[in-house]
Order: sequence, then structure tokens, then C-alpha cells
Amino acid sequence: MSTTAAPPVGQQKPSPDRDERVGQHARLASILRRPEVGALVAAVLVFLYFAFSTKAFAEPAGSSTWIFESSGFAIMAVVVAMLMIGGEFDLSAGAMTGTTGLITGVMMSHWHINVWVSVLTSLVVALCLGFLNGVLVMKTGLPSFIVTLATFFVLRGVNLAGLKQIIHQVSVVDFQAAPGYEAGNKLFGSYLKIDLTWLPWVHIPATGYLRIYAATWWAIAVIIVATWILLRTRAGNWIFSVGGAQTSARQVGVPVFRTKIGLFMTTAFGAWIVGMLTLFKTTTAQSTTGVGAEFIYIICAVVGGCLLTGGYGSAVGAALGALIYGMVHQGIIYSGWDSDWLFAILGVMLLAAVLVNNFVKTRAERVR
Repeated sequence: MSTTAAPPVGQQKPSPDRDERVGQHARLASILRRPEVGALVAAVLVFLYFAFSTKAFAEPAGSSTWIFESSGFAIMAVVVAMLMIGGEFDLSAGAMTGTTGLITGVMMSHWHINVWVSVLTSLVVALCLGFLNGVLVMKTGLPSFIVTLATFFVLRGVNLAGLKQIIHQVSVVDFQAAPGYEAGNKLFGSYLKIDLTWLPWVHIPATGYLRIYAATWWAIAVIIVATWILLRTRAGNWIFSVGGAQTSARQVGVPVFRTKIGLFMTTAFGAWIVGMLTLFKTTTAQSTTGVGAEFIYIICAVVGGCLLTGGYGSAVGAALGALIYGMVHQGIIYSGWDSDWLFAILGVMLLAAVLVNNFVKTRAERVR
């Protein structure tokens, strides 16, 4: 019969359930490495600032406005973030939202074609444009910045000159009589009205109703699907791989060509969604719709934690970046500031986000 002596006091063996390698520093590093942490903190601070500085911002009617605006930008910020994680840019995304709206609007108003045929036609056009962008980037080896910038100018010219040739105007209106319009409007332009007049800070009953537009539900769906793809699927691993180290990814069997083309088509799909949401919400389509918004999409993605070098970022972070933009934009208006300050603030946000992202990523690597 053998016995095992107990270890001396002060030399007890560590509990088998405890891994000495996992400590406060490791947990801190895992938190800091999350791309959306900084954007979440910034979003809370921005909300609190405008909520306390102006009454209209936090009231239901005011909240309806910045929630709707943030939703549209969130959809595009998420798909642009996925493309940036994959190491590419799309400067035609903004103009493409206008193109899809114009195609659908012209088909409904000028040719009186069924809404669903018009909507699906613009979707096919958008996907073809995304496919073309991807093929040109991969086949020519040119930077995606140059290829999509060229696409941007082509679309901008077609949106202006082409529309004039077809309807002799620069905007599309009066398409509500198109067959199936009500069903299309329910999917893209409807809203849910919530009574919040019981809240203590609602001073005017007429503004006590919160409107959640269809754009918000679309944004939530896009965020969930994009997050699932990036974190739970093989395609998500491919996206991070081609953005972080394309040559190495190709050597280990990652389908780089197919992955990047899929990302460009995903961006085009997001542009189509936003184009339809804008069209049915405003009941008009302008030739200049979306022009310049491509830079805002990139800023939102960077504020949300995406690195310009690729291989790092998240869908939730990009959506938070869009939320920050929407709150800042509307907060400036409600506060009575000169709206031109928005551009200066966007520049500061972009620079600050890049510096913070690099600092946090470097610090996280050190504490790991």
C-alpha cells in the first residue's frame, strides 16, 4: 500500500481548472483586440453629448431621423468594411446607390414596368458592375482604388447624361402609379410607429412617436449576416486571409480570385439595397444621389476599427461607425451649428480613428 504525501505549505499544486497563462493581461488583450471597442465607447459619448446639449436629439421624433440616416450608412459601411478587410476599396459604391435608384425609377415612371421587374433589373445591373470591378482588379493587377475610381466617373456621367437622354430631366419622380408599387413600398419604404409619449423627457406629444423605418431592419439583417460570415464561416476566414496576406493565402489554397470578386459583388449588393431604400423613402431619384458618400462609408468603417491595410475589422464596428456619423450629422443640425463643420469633424474622426486603431492594436499585441 502506497501513500502520497501532501506538498508542503506554500507549494500546493495549481488547480487543474486554472490555466496560469490566462490572466488579467490576457483578458485585457482579448478585449482590446476587438475592433469595435473604441467605436462603442465613442458612440456612447457622442449620444450623451448631444442628448444633454439639445432636447430634440433624444426625443423620439429626433431619434427617428438619426436612426434612419445611420441605418443606410450602416448597410454600406458593413459591406465596405468586408471589402476593406479583404484588402480592397470601392470608390464607386456611392454612385452605384444612385444608379440602382435611377434604373428602378425610370423603369417604373417612364416605361410603367412592374415594380418587382424594375427592382430585380437594377439588382442584376449592380451585381454585374461589382463583378466587373472585381475582374478588372484581379486580372489587371491595378489597385482597386484606381479601377473603382474609373467606375465612379463612368457611373456619374451615365447617371447625368444618360438620364437626360431618356427622360430629359436630372431626377425621377411620379412612379407611385407603377404596378406593384404598394408592395415594393412596404418592403423598402414602410415604417413602424412606436408611441413613446409616456417618457418623462418628451415635452411635446406630437413628437413622442418613434418611427423605425424599413432601412433599420435591413441594416440589422445585414449586420447579423455579415458578422456570421466573418466569424463563423470558411468564407470569413478567406476574407481575413486575402486581406492580411494574399500571397500566403493563395499558397495554402484560399480561392483569392473568387473571394475578392465575391466581396466586390457584396458591396454592389449593399449599394442596391440602399438605392432601393432611398428611392422608396424619398419617392424620388436624383442624378447626384450617392456622389461623395463613398468616402463616408470608408470613414465609418475605419472609425469602426477597420485597418486601411486590410485583414482586420468587424461588421459591428463598421455599423457603430455609421451610427456615430448619423448622430454627429443630425446632432450638429439640432444644435444649430453651421452644417459645414461636419466635414471638418469627419476629417478629425478619420485621423483619430486611424491613430487609435494603430495604438490599440499595438498595445494589445504587447500585453498578449
